[in-house]
Amino acid sequence: ELPPGLTLGVICEREDPRDALVGVASFDDLPEGARLGTSSLRRSCQVMQQRPDLQIGFLRGNVNTRLAKLDAGEFDAIILACAGLKRLGFDDRIGAAIDEDFLLPAGGQGAVGIEYRESDSRVAELLAPLAHDETSRRVIAERTVVRRLDGGCDVPIASFAVTEGNSLWLRALVGSPDGKTVIASEARGSEPEALGLEVADALLAKGAAEILKAARS
Repeated sequence: ELPPGLTLGVICEREDPRDALVGVASFDDLPEGARLGTSSLRRSCQVMQQRPDLQIGFLRGNVNTRLAKLDAGEFDAIILACAGLKRLGFDDRIGAAIDEDFLLPAGGQGAVGIEYRESDSRVAELLAPLAHDETSRRVIAERTVVRRLDGGCDVPIASFAVTEGNSLWLRALVGSPDGKTVIASEARGSEPEALGLEVADALLAKGAAEILKAARS
């Protein structure tokens, strides 16, 4: 929710939107009962669906702090965003970029948005060359899902769109933190906001509101 008079007028070209596995090169390298660090319910619910044997540990702090906890042996592996690691020059710490079919990214992950005064035409003109239309269309669809579900970083919601010719393919899911209940929806369309609403409403029809309410509690 933006304050009156401000706009998210520019979304820059997207960096790699995938999540990164750090510490090992594959989930297959993690033995049964291994300690995996993440503070994201979106990540933990999807990982637990695939690997319920893993011990998920709460991981907070900036990127340097999180990497230090891994290096100190508090975890066998951790999950961070590829984009953040690449932008900070930590490309070599990425053991594997996790495929979207295994771990669907968060809405807008990897994209930088620029917020400015809606009435400031000079700033809008200066920033216009940084706008990336394809990224913007994808991110608008993804963010529409999150907004319709009244979501945020504190609940397990994933939303990810890719471009297919002139249309978008949008996938989204909602899950319980333990991964035992995960519902998903997908659709294709050319109008990002309408597509986001369609996918979100399909999730709500499958019980997304109840799952998110339980997760918040």
